[in-house]
Amino acid sequence: MGSSQYAITTTEVKSSGLSKPRNALKLVVLGATGGTCLEIVRHAIERGHSVTPFVRSPDRLSRFHDRISVKQSDLLDGAQLEQVLKGQDVVVSGFGPRVPVSNADAHLLEQFAIELTSAMSRARVRRVVVESVAFLFKNSVLPPAYLLGRLFFPSVVADASAMEQVFTASDLDWTMVRPPELTDNPYTGKYRVREGHLPRFGLKISRADVADFMIKVIDDRSSIRKVKGISN
Repeated sequence: MGSSQYAITTTEVKSSGLSKPRNALKLVVLGATGGTCLEIVRHAIERGHSVTPFVRSPDRLSRFHDRISVKQSDLLDGAQLEQVLKGQDVVVSGFGPRVPVSNADAHLLEQFAIELTSAMSRARVRRVVVESVAFLFKNSVLPPAYLLGRLFFPSVVADASAMEQVFTASDLDWTMVRPPELTDNPYTGKYRVREGHLPRFGLKISRADVADFMIKVIDDRSSIRKVKGISN
């Protein structure tokens, strides 16, 4: 991944405020017209990173004007992904299917992970932060995340699980971020984070706070190949 360093340590309990990164990085943001990814773009710009959103439709990014370099194409096209990734430092992904999930998108996340991991290896980019789902926490009791996911969103659980397995099998420096229900509430900078677990009574979190954490965790070496649960 070049000379970039992941140096700062994130807290396990609460995070607040914005701090400047030690190194301004070149970020590719995938799925950048979704709610979380729009916030990821905003937070990355505010922290001084160079941002390249890779999207199918760039219309919702017009608010950022000349502060970003938009690449328009298909996120499932591995060859195009590779071209965009060359020379970049980090990939941040909030890509995901719309709910309810159509039959055509039943394996969308898994297909995306296969293409992305292969493209990253070819482009020699190692660091990736991925938004997943809290439904995969099987040991969560309050709330019973896995049970709720299996009952109401079985296709999302199956596809997100398959996606994570693809990253786990790769040699990339990945971090999985699993939030519960996402809201459009304003950014607070105050949230709870647990490694390998959903925070107790972790029911909701704003997209803005998830984006804040995803940008901050880029620089945290201790988060590499780890799963992070996050909630308000």
